Amino acid sequence: MQLHADGTVKPLPHPINKGRLCVLGLTSGELLGHTHRLRTPLVRKKGQLEPASWEEALEVAVEGFRRIAARHGNTANAVYGGGSLSNEKAYLLGKFARLVLKTPHVDYNGRYCMSAAAAAQNLAFGLDRGLNRPLADLPRYDLILLAGSNAAETLPMLMPYFHQAKEGGTRFIVVDPRHTITANLATLHLALRPGTDLAVANTLLHVLAKDHRLNYGFIAEHTRGLEKALAAVEGCTPVWAAEISGLTPYEIQQAAQLLASARKALILTGRGADQNARGVDTTLAYINLALALGADFGTLTGQANGQGAREMGLKADQLPGYRSLEDPSDRLAVARVWGIEPEQLPGKGYSAFEILQAIARGEIQGMLVMGANPIPSSPHSDWVRDALARMEHLVVIDPFLSETARHARVVLPGALWVEEDGTTTNLEGRVVLRRAVHRPPIGARGDLEILRDLAVGLGAGQYFRYTNPREVYDELRLATRGAKADYYGITWERLEAGEEVFWPCPSENRPGTPRPFAQGFPQADGRAHFIPTPFRPSAEEPDGRYPLYLTTGRVLYHYLTGNHTRRLKRLIKKYPEPLLEVHPETAQRLGLAEGGLAVVRSRRARACYRVRYNPKIRPDTLFVPFHWEGERAINRLINPALDPSCGMPEFKVAAVDLAPFTQPETVATAADQEVSCTTL
Repeated sequence: MQLHADGTVKPLPHPINKGRLCVLGLTSGELLGHTHRLRTPLVRKKGQLEPASWEEALEVAVEGFRRIAARHGNTANAVYGGGSLSNEKAYLLGKFARLVLKTPHVDYNGRYCMSAAAAAQNLAFGLDRGLNRPLADLPRYDLILLAGSNAAETLPMLMPYFHQAKEGGTRFIVVDPRHTITANLATLHLALRPGTDLAVANTLLHVLAKDHRLNYGFIAEHTRGLEKALAAVEGCTPVWAAEISGLTPYEIQQAAQLLASARKALILTGRGADQNARGVDTTLAYINLALALGADFGTLTGQANGQGAREMGLKADQLPGYRSLEDPSDRLAVARVWGIEPEQLPGKGYSAFEILQAIARGEIQGMLVMGANPIPSSPHSDWVRDALARMEHLVVIDPFLSETARHARVVLPGALWVEEDGTTTNLEGRVVLRRAVHRPPIGARGDLEILRDLAVGLGAGQYFRYTNPREVYDELRLATRGAKADYYGITWERLEAGEEVFWPCPSENRPGTPRPFAQGFPQADGRAHFIPTPFRPSAEEPDGRYPLYLTTGRVLYHYLTGNHTRRLKRLIKKYPEPLLEVHPETAQRLGLAEGGLAVVRSRRARACYRVRYNPKIRPDTLFVPFHWEGERAINRLINPALDPSCGMPEFKVAAVDLAPFTQPETVATAADQEVSCTTL
């Protein structure tokens, strides 16, 4: 991209976006000189955040981590990162946690995004990559099943590929409780109840097996475990699934017929499918369906570097390159690069929400947060806010004062992505070089410099002798050498020259691996594994008191918790407040006028939103976007139940009640907060 002096952005040609930008990219330049940018560190004094010098802020930050480690042990500190960080920053955050703070507790907000799909792909394929082929392959499929993704608003740069496929004759099955813009692609739209993908995917496998429509040649040559997977879906009939999902048996049969008739099919899952307490099983059920048909499978990442961040060791159970903390050879490989003994590496730590739970218990007293805003992004966020507000030492690195930063002891003004060189990895496994086109404002510092200064202050500066991101990248290449996500052969020079290189790439004279399954699956036996996925209901189902489903998601004009996008006038003008989407029949039955105010209540909290009629949503389902914080954060209402396999919270389904807002008074939440509709 080109950035002009007035903050406007001009897209440049690239193999991925073909010179196009979405509205978020086109407006991103306005953040650089924004009046809300932090230009001086802040330190809490007498209960208030006050401006401070960098020397004082770093000293307070360092002293707090040291004090906590001395009193409670190293495991009383934690690090919380983000999937929007560059590979270099993600790599250094993981290294900072393990070598500087010497804590096992490091995770990132991708735990809330990709963890279920990542765990499922590792189990089934032995490798976690969003797409195991280039985006350019998408128009070659004659059928694409898209489960739980409104790509038109969440991944708009993907839509030209889908439109090209549609124009070439590709049929689409879209699985989503709402008829979104993406669903306009659909030959068949399955408007299922939130949280019921597992029942539908299991039933599709059962129907296709009963009708002998599986690809038995592919199964015999490339897979194992079909019999156990089929046993787990015995009894998953269309009538049974219809009762659970709210679809009709005919719709399920239609989907099965479309899948069976496809010559070359692709099944893609998004967060709607896997952001629940059975997220791993749900993704595995779609993978089982793909394997049974000899179809391809992929999962759509939700953040700018959601793929790369988890590859770089910014997860509680992983080291760089997808190395395992529990594998002695993996520990040895990273320890050698870092100049330590393997025994010095901490073991597996808590996942993202488990870190917050440990904070609430008083087990974790200090935390460094960078590239994330865990209060509004977490489920049951009133409870999370209270926990973080009570902790002894919270240090936040952020270009803006997020809700989480407002509860910190120290806030350090960091850089925007456009202000530092770095690499990211997209859902294809393609490594992309991102060049800085601007410098951080006077008073702010680059994130790498901040981490280095903290490491020096904590007596571990020997591990952070970097002067620029390229030096970090060269080290992470060594740390991933020989691993599943091997970056060793992807040099900075190759990226500067514009080469399109996909990991794994073990040597500089190799082209990379755009299709890693072309020669088999990276399991010990070389085969993909069917994994049984017996049905379990959502952790929370509607009942007489909470009769409706609530689901959440994103809209085109905002991103994540909105810490950046809600500061841009053009975006706020397009979507100024969170709107409650409700079917007109449901709204009218409950006496809700379009544009009026309504109160949504769950077992955890209640919140007030303006009503938007949506005739293309299920009558038993409500939708609210999650890009707001404070009283309007919908995650306040969300169930914190976790998938036991990966720590994914149940974001996509909660049982709620809905009623008109009748009087301008506050209503108590489960966390004794106050919510007022008059603020809208």
